[in-house]
Amino acid sequence: MHGKTLFDRTTTYGRGAGGRRTPRGRRRAAAALTALGGLLLAALPAQAAHAAATVTDPGFESGATGWSTYSAGGQNAASFTEAGGRTGTTRLSHWSASAYKVETYQYLSGLTNGTYTLSAWVRSSGGQNSAYLALRNCGSAEQRTDLPPTANGAWIRLVTSVKVTGGACTISLHSDAHAGEWANFDDISFTSGTTGLSVKGGDLSTLPKNEAHGAVYRNASGTAGDGMALLHSAGMNYVRLKVWVNPADGYNDKAHVLAMAKRAKALGMKVLVDFHYSDAWADPGKQNKPAAWAGHGYSQLRTDVYTHTYDVLNALKAQGTTADMVQIGNETNAGMLWPEGSTDNWSQLAGLLTSGANAAKAVSSTTKVALHLAKGGDNAGTRWWFDNAVARGVPFDVVALSYYGYWHGALSDLQTNLDDAASRYGKPVLVAETAYAHTLADEDGLENNIATADQLVTGYPATPAGQAANFRDVLNVVEAVPNGRGLGAVYWEPGWTAATGSGWDPADPSSGNAWENQALFDYADKLLPAAGWYAHR
Repeated sequence: MHGKTLFDRTTTYGRGAGGRRTPRGRRRAAAALTALGGLLLAALPAQAAHAAATVTDPGFESGATGWSTYSAGGQNAASFTEAGGRTGTTRLSHWSASAYKVETYQYLSGLTNGTYTLSAWVRSSGGQNSAYLALRNCGSAEQRTDLPPTANGAWIRLVTSVKVTGGACTISLHSDAHAGEWANFDDISFTSGTTGLSVKGGDLSTLPKNEAHGAVYRNASGTAGDGMALLHSAGMNYVRLKVWVNPADGYNDKAHVLAMAKRAKALGMKVLVDFHYSDAWADPGKQNKPAAWAGHGYSQLRTDVYTHTYDVLNALKAQGTTADMVQIGNETNAGMLWPEGSTDNWSQLAGLLTSGANAAKAVSSTTKVALHLAKGGDNAGTRWWFDNAVARGVPFDVVALSYYGYWHGALSDLQTNLDDAASRYGKPVLVAETAYAHTLADEDGLENNIATADQLVTGYPATPAGQAANFRDVLNVVEAVPNGRGLGAVYWEPGWTAATGSGWDPADPSSGNAWENQALFDYADKLLPAAGWYAHR
């Protein structure tokens, strides 16, 4: 990210993206009703209708055989199977012409105690009071994952995991919806294993500058506190810090990175250092050399990259705050240190990237090296870039991608790209930047990057709840990357609230902030609900 210059459902079945339910759908709905319709799901006894150690009819190809339905309002018909499966011919749908609350569930027994993961492919209209998949009655706390809105009609894979301690568990597919809202489910699996995220981060690079210019941070109740500590208390466990070579305002330099790393490590958090190899913002639109390197050619630049990277990371190590992860370049879609390191000359770009990676490993072999693109939903672009890097032997440990839903495509595009990158390169993947607006109002007079309703992602209003749902759904997509290769996500500049003097341009003290409506603190300085998702699994 950079500063101011960033700047079906089918129509023939059911009630998906506008279709009316057909008589066929009604007949299937009736067939799905069971004698247990009156039982409360939250208190399912061992004598539930179906009990087996594996999921029966996971693709709903047999009319939801083995599944039961419950609705407190007698709306069992809101759960039905119909044509239009993700892989087979049939899916499970929740829909009604009137407001409804329904659960479709299956009880499993005879399980070996341990940790299990539920996986399901879903689609949703969005707008429901709640729509989620859950594992409950498993002998430990219920675990659930909310369905995202899928305006493009694409299927999204979600997961949730739970510890089974009593040999049994209930799979629950839940909707509490307004009239006409819908959800689809298909290809359910329940297997041994666990899920979760190891990186729940925030880029706090601008926090010191904000603090120096009087920014105040409060918890949700209004009590003032340290901004970093408040985010950590909400569940944040990783701090991302960009480093510039010789910034005009003195911030984001080596000294500030060292001080911020001390604060983060003192709270028990890990540190990701983001090397821009510039005196100011480096991003897809600009990768300017630092002034001190301006006259240097490729050979000298390789030495510059190594020396600068080693210097910063070795200083961190010397003070007892060794970097846990580093980015060699920031949003390097078109390369870095232009023109020598442009993607127009891949061999030289590869040499510069390798120089930085080698420096990082020379300081600490345990520090993870990430390569970072702003291509969250662009699978073809991601493949092209990383294929070139791999072909030239660039060493790296992590594929890092920026993903902003209003710029980088649908969640399904992000999922496709993350899953493919993790498999294709055999590496863990990280959403290194993401954010969303909690309001469209402006606080400091500089038009925000996201300022109008037509810029928003369908299904996510610019409200505290919309911001929280967007962050939640990004985390859920990363968690679902197969084989545990989804590391997590870093929220970009959650603490960059409006503070006069703390603007985007390091060379202009009067420049404003185009980001305050995407911070995780509102205009009353209070921590927003989105921060609560740091603590989710």
